[in-house]
Amino acid sequence: MCCWCLPAASPPATATAKADGVEESGRGYGVILLTFLVAFVLAVLPLPPWLMWGRPEWVALALIYWTIALPHRVGITTGLLLGIGLDVLDGAVLGQNAFALVVVALLALILYQRLRVYSLWQQAGVVFVLVGINQLICQWVQNLQGVGARSLLFLLPALSSALLWPVMLHTLRGVRRRYEVT
Repeated sequence: MCCWCLPAASPPATATAKADGVEESGRGYGVILLTFLVAFVLAVLPLPPWLMWGRPEWVALALIYWTIALPHRVGITTGLLLGIGLDVLDGAVLGQNAFALVVVALLALILYQRLRVYSLWQQAGVVFVLVGINQLICQWVQNLQGVGARSLLFLLPALSSALLWPVMLHTLRGVRRRYEVT
């Protein structure tokens, strides 16, 4: 048998190294989960009526960030679970936000390597498109129910989310670096 087809011998891992790896992995998921919980709180935070139409899509922004930053940890399944949670919180048709966030996560996974090299404002433009797609899917489902908006005001959250993207990016990047989430 050739030597290149044999598995490489690895040094035995110590118990502390294994424990450290488990601790870091658990902590990383805990930090990601905490940021999603904060996004859920911001998503249901009461706003004055004149600000309701422009409420940023906090959960979609967090999903886009974590999908770009850690595509091996956050992706389509995360989008599905977050969407179901958002459906329950909003009282929307079960699956409306889930489908929209799955599409956003899929597109972010497809584009994550490009997005990493884009400038901040180019990223904000892509975020505008991704959140706009999220809003269009939700609006489509609402129109099927007969309760959809009659104007393009439903796209205002895409604009406000794109404008907040630089703040969200720097905040979540700081959290990721501070807690060494990889």
